[in-house]
Amino acid sequence: MDAKPGPLKKICIVGGGTAGWIAAALMAEHFKSRMAQIELVESDDIGTIGVGESTVPPFLQLLARLGVNEQEFVRETQASFKLGIQFRDWLKKGESYFHPFGAIGTPIEFGDFYQLWLKAAANGYPGPLMDFAPSAVMSREGRFTLPFKAPRTPVAGAIYALHVDAKRVAHFLRNFAEARGVTRTEGIVEHVKTRPDGFVESLTLKSGKTVEADFFIDCSGFRSLLIGKTLDVEFEDWSQWLLCDRAIAVQTENVGPPAPYTQALAQDFGWRWRIPLQHRTGNGYVFCSKYLSDDEATATLMSQVEGEPVVRPMPVPFRTGVRKQIWSKNVLSLGLASGFIEPLESTAIHLIYRGMDFFFRFMPETDCDPRLIAEYNRRMITDFEEIRDFVILHYCATQRDDTPFWRECRDMVVPESLQARIDLFRVNGTLKEGVDELFRSVSWHAVMEGMGVRPRTWHPLTDRIPFDAVPGELDQMAAVLRHAVAGLPTHQQFIDAHCSAPKVELAPLAV
Repeated sequence: MDAKPGPLKKICIVGGGTAGWIAAALMAEHFKSRMAQIELVESDDIGTIGVGESTVPPFLQLLARLGVNEQEFVRETQASFKLGIQFRDWLKKGESYFHPFGAIGTPIEFGDFYQLWLKAAANGYPGPLMDFAPSAVMSREGRFTLPFKAPRTPVAGAIYALHVDAKRVAHFLRNFAEARGVTRTEGIVEHVKTRPDGFVESLTLKSGKTVEADFFIDCSGFRSLLIGKTLDVEFEDWSQWLLCDRAIAVQTENVGPPAPYTQALAQDFGWRWRIPLQHRTGNGYVFCSKYLSDDEATATLMSQVEGEPVVRPMPVPFRTGVRKQIWSKNVLSLGLASGFIEPLESTAIHLIYRGMDFFFRFMPETDCDPRLIAEYNRRMITDFEEIRDFVILHYCATQRDDTPFWRECRDMVVPESLQARIDLFRVNGTLKEGVDELFRSVSWHAVMEGMGVRPRTWHPLTDRIPFDAVPGELDQMAAVLRHAVAGLPTHQQFIDAHCSAPKVELAPLAV
């Protein structure tokens, strides 16, 4: 007779890095070392990718949930602030648009400000949508303040995230977790033992040590040691929609003060990121290997970066898609082990946090009831698919035809779920609404407009608003926002005054 299910007494995390230490820190804080013993197994001999250095606003919820002082975290991780993403050359060469965090305009009588602007634009109003987004105007002017410190002002609707040093984040969270009772074991997993029912029973390390646990969290990166190699959970490949499969990453000295936004700069065969931190800038070229070699991508990247490199360019191969089961039996996968959507909208860390959030909601006993697992997987895969569709939108709506890469993006048949969103939006700006989605109306409005996807007309209820005075009122609204932003400190001034990190000397690479 099987043993009666009981509470999890021992949880083992396989792999460190950002994913492993986020999981460890959250469990340490939630369990307070009373509910379960937590052991993390990692090896200094196995490197982590460590280039996921841009976050989205829910990352700050993670810090709050841990009780971490945000100001201290910014200093310790050499972070800067992020108000959104600037996209250049995506729709056409020479054109750019901005994806802001936070509000656009103010709510109108029945709904979105976007509808009022849409009617005005259709009637010849020349002001761009981003003139009414506080995060976009602050980014354009290089200025920053904490929006919640400016209530009842035009900038209060802004929201921010962080640019962080990924390795410093892992180090910070490791210290946090170990101080709360998490045990770190140095070692490389050599063998995984399973029970007759397929559950993982124990790990054997190269040192000969055996690690047993009731539950395992696979944070082993693309190796997917437990969820993939041991449990053989199938991987659903999304490369037919997301063509890029490699990146070249390099860090450079800062040239000038850091901007309060990420840059995503389209290239001939992919795109280039620029993420400014306090002490350096992260750069990378995400590309499609069908059209470009590593050497060619590296040469292109190094010809465009600003500042002297402080590390050698590093190739990062990846595969876009998701495990068909992110949780199987007594193994939960997080980070790259669970799936990967290319870094265009900086969602990798969010999906780690989201994966742990749902784990706490569907916390199992030792039997890992399949009904909990099924609902967890449904919710998480829905999140992955929502983000996938949002990222594909940046590619499929392009009007570029100057390279075979962009022609393939333009001509692809997109997932039915994305096509349904686009078709609905084209009617009168109506958006399909999901449950607790990461990307809300502001994000879809910004990228749809930026990529040239505009509705045929506006929502009929917009006509309830007398229109004659609207253009003048929009001009005044934009002017008030500009004036408010002009009175803010620059991004660098804000960092210097509140959260400047100790100076780090970065020696340029010797030739």
